[in-house]
Amino acid sequence: MNRLLENPTAISPPQIETSQDKQKRVITSAGVPIVTLTTTDAQDNLTTVDALAIQWSQAIDAALKRASQRRLSPWGRFVAEVQASVETAFGRLIESAITIIPRAIAAILVIGLFWAIATFIRWLMRIIFRHIVEDLTVENLIKQVAYYAVWTLGLIVALDAFGFDPQAVATGLGLTSLALGFALKDIISNFISGMLILVLRPFELGDQIVVGETEGNVERIELRATQLRTYDGRVVLIPNAEVFTSRIINNTAAPIRRSSVELFIGYDSDLQQVVTILKDAAQATQEVLDEPGVSVRIRDLGQDDVVVETRFWTDSRRSDFVATTSAVRQAIVAALKEANIGLPDPDVRILVPRHPQRWQAAFGLKDGDSASS
Repeated sequence: MNRLLENPTAISPPQIETSQDKQKRVITSAGVPIVTLTTTDAQDNLTTVDALAIQWSQAIDAALKRASQRRLSPWGRFVAEVQASVETAFGRLIESAITIIPRAIAAILVIGLFWAIATFIRWLMRIIFRHIVEDLTVENLIKQVAYYAVWTLGLIVALDAFGFDPQAVATGLGLTSLALGFALKDIISNFISGMLILVLRPFELGDQIVVGETEGNVERIELRATQLRTYDGRVVLIPNAEVFTSRIINNTAAPIRRSSVELFIGYDSDLQQVVTILKDAAQATQEVLDEPGVSVRIRDLGQDDVVVETRFWTDSRRSDFVATTSAVRQAIVAALKEANIGLPDPDVRILVPRHPQRWQAAFGLKDGDSASS
């Protein structure tokens, strides 16, 4: 029909031709076959094949005349072209929907299935490792590798269910790997750094570390970021690339840690007695370890006092470390008071007036004059 309508002036009235076996009727126009009628078609319409051919030829003739008139007038041609384009677009849309929607549903079902499988595997591994593995960092590494491996497999199967060839997708990603590398460099860097942290294990779950200006307890080591909980209860997520390239202080890598307390003693005090009192007071404090023992050092000789430092060892956990240090300070102050050894109390104090202009006016001084003059 489209071939006939390309040249509307050359359209001739439809003709009915009989096939060689005399069982079929072919309706043609300008030598172009339009439709073929059989005896079965006639039986379905409760008529003869010749009568049905005449009816169809008349209907086709009327349709061709209407189409020719539309094609010959500019407005009719425009409307016909728009109608044909819209019909073609909707036809393609329906065909695409019929093809894509089932594939999309299948891909979503595959992703949901593999999500459930990955979650179940992670839960099962947590239950199993709770009884056979005591290292939480190793458990975390194996669980995450297994979890993301199942997810990767699920995405590949989902792409195949959606109609993409995984090999073609991999080839396409290879061709655009440079652009993807620049676009995803931070994500890839964090992922690789997370794997290296989990494998090299500079710290473990539960350790108390310092990364840059952040200090806290390691709660989670993900493939993208490390989660710390600070001592005031805040949660901090640090990208693994930053963690891996930063200087890390692990306060709990060793079970014990040394602390120190400084105080100032006057020159009129018996230093040997002070050293003995400080050592005994610190050593008698609960949670201070006997080995290594307490040591007392003269740190500095100031203008008005002597700086004495007491060193001792205790648990490296911050809660125990801070509490023990506080207890040692209390014990030292109590021991010095009991021995009647007072802390320095300088006789000379420097007072800075809050409003110097008022004091100058009160003493009758001018700018540049001193009170001693």
